[in-house]
Amino acid sequence: MRIAVLFGGRSGEHEVSRNSAASIIANLGDAYAVTEVLIGRDGQWHVDRKPVNFGRALDVLAAQDVVFPALHGPYGEDGTVQALLEWLGVPYVGNGVLASAAGMDKAVTKTLLAADGLRVAGGVTLRAGDHLEPDDQGRLGLPVFVKPARAGSSLGVSKVTAWWQLPEALALARMFDPGKVLVEPAVIGREVDVAVLEHPDGRVEAGPPLEITVTGAGFFDYDAKYAGGARFQIPAKLHPSTTAALQDAAIRAFQALGCRGLIRVDFFLPDDGEPVLNEVNTFPGFTSASQYPQIWQRAGISYPELLDILIAGAVRTAGTSGRSAVPGAARR
Repeated sequence: MRIAVLFGGRSGEHEVSRNSAASIIANLGDAYAVTEVLIGRDGQWHVDRKPVNFGRALDVLAAQDVVFPALHGPYGEDGTVQALLEWLGVPYVGNGVLASAAGMDKAVTKTLLAADGLRVAGGVTLRAGDHLEPDDQGRLGLPVFVKPARAGSSLGVSKVTAWWQLPEALALARMFDPGKVLVEPAVIGREVDVAVLEHPDGRVEAGPPLEITVTGAGFFDYDAKYAGGARFQIPAKLHPSTTAALQDAAIRAFQALGCRGLIRVDFFLPDDGEPVLNEVNTFPGFTSASQYPQIWQRAGISYPELLDILIAGAVRTAGTSGRSAVPGAARR
């Protein structure tokens, strides 16, 4: 099977994407003929480490049996590349245009999931030029977290413990998303992630919950995620009914957003025991040390098997939708 692993990109998560792609490529078995397609930070495309123009890159992608987009953040995880692959008519791993775009925008995610009856973390959405009003400050209380609506890996996220810190936190968040910033009250409770996987037969499964314990920073920020500042407990030590509630909520989120293939759903678990959905990740980190692959390894699915499942699902989805029959750039 001819497969292109697409990675890099212009977002602040470029290096995270390269690391995910390296793990994917290393774990693809002999059944795959792999082409590496890198998008540089400057937007330059590379095929198997050689620079090519955009048209040539499209021809390479269109000639594949399946594309594995290992992209994180804007210009990759947000539906832009998914739309390009739809236009080319090539099957691809993971979520489609709508789920990717909605999942990337934390404010939109919350609106859709709350409408489906899920309990989501509260907060205020500030668009360009907006300011946090005194009434909002009183309602939110302290501390709050300020985050860009459309960024990942906790880039641009700050914890504000005094209101004089807010302008600096907003400025940082707007560096990553000038159009929309969230200000959210801190939720006191355990931090638990749930991975959801769609099997090739269409069955959707939630894995064992993973609990995060931050050992260095005050919260699960970029350094804690990628510099060893956190520990993972899989499965989390939870009452069976709590585990079931988390898994049910994760699958509901997957379905409400119209996902396919995979998603990671991040929760807070306050003392009242009812999960609070924090955010979703439509293409989570994919190194062997990342939460998503670790969860499935603990559930008995090895990393190479996980890749096989996702790729087989992409081919099945394309066959049932008719997408693979759409003529894009000439498929060879």
